Amino acid sequence: MSPLSAPDLVVVGSGFFGLTIAERCASELGLKVLVLDRRHHLGGNAYSEPEPETGIEVHVYGAHLFHTSNEKVWEYVTRFTEFTSYQHRVFAKYQGQVYSFPMNLGLINQFFGKSHTPDEARALIAEQASEIDTADAANLEEKGISLIGRPLYEAFVKGYTAKQWQTDPKDLSADIISRLPVRYNFDNRYFNDKYEGLPVDGYTAWLERMADHPNIEVRLNTDFFDVAEEFKGTVPIVYTGPVDEYFGNSEGRLSWRTVDLEPEVLEVDDFQGTSVMNYNDQEVPYTRIHEFKHFHPERTYLPGKTVIVHEYSRFAEEGDEPYYPINTAEDRAKLLKYRELAKKEPMVLFGGRLGTYKYLDMHMAIGSALTMFENKLRPHFAEGAELTSGGVDE
Repeated sequence: MSPLSAPDLVVVGSGFFGLTIAERCASELGLKVLVLDRRHHLGGNAYSEPEPETGIEVHVYGAHLFHTSNEKVWEYVTRFTEFTSYQHRVFAKYQGQVYSFPMNLGLINQFFGKSHTPDEARALIAEQASEIDTADAANLEEKGISLIGRPLYEAFVKGYTAKQWQTDPKDLSADIISRLPVRYNFDNRYFNDKYEGLPVDGYTAWLERMADHPNIEVRLNTDFFDVAEEFKGTVPIVYTGPVDEYFGNSEGRLSWRTVDLEPEVLEVDDFQGTSVMNYNDQEVPYTRIHEFKHFHPERTYLPGKTVIVHEYSRFAEEGDEPYYPINTAEDRAKLLKYRELAKKEPMVLFGGRLGTYKYLDMHMAIGSALTMFENKLRPHFAEGAELTSGGVDE
């Protein structure tokens, strides 16, 4: 694609939020949009590519599972891709046994070695949870026990949480978990949304179609901060990178968790029989193993080989890829200061997971971008409304 003449809008980051903004502004308003991304590929963390030896599509930055009940979002995304009928189901390994997850009647019966009716199971968990009153819970461990009882907490929450946070759950805030869902039936679908599936041709094909417009130029391997002076104050910018980085970490770094992903090709046709297996024993260092051929069982694969990815969770350090906002009280205080700074930036809107310091599933990022387009960008470009800088709080 030949470079655009002077763009009408600059979008920093080519994840779902950024590409939704770019596509809407190009298609609906006829704007020339320049998308900048420091990586060598578009798509942000949703990027996927075939593993060279096996051809199996791997989600490079961890498993991405599309699901939504938002009709507006579903109508939008199905313009660019069809979806398979994949329904996500997770299994959890604990002390050599595999359980169906999330916690449901099947898990309860298996774990306690006895068949329970839904009412019997509900009464059993209520009795075990009565050990601690939720209102009195002083830390995550006490909160977990107050919600589901000590036996289930110690088996399925304690070790996994300790690995996720690199911290004893007794030292974690009770606020981290608001609820621990237990289903008193045999439903083992992980998500309850109306729509669910994986893009038929893969995530990268979907993302490339969003960017495939003559008015959109995607410039990869380009750090916004190397070219910022060319655009700041002269053209509207939608920034989806880390908000603290935009301001030079002037109010301090926001804290994130990251994941380390270790892919491996195995000489076996099927390693674990499912797409995701959680490992709940604390002494097992990884949190889960993904086996990517199970995400697309409709595809034909070479026999005798599979790709697995071990996932490890830890606190993000400088240079790490930020995944999940930790969102401590200290972080929230810094974020408020950054939001005040954001309001003063000329013609800059902050969006997406990194730009707003919020954990957003894909459908949430797309929905948030559609809202920003309708509420801020369309009124500005189509009607001449003033562009008020700042973030999105939808």
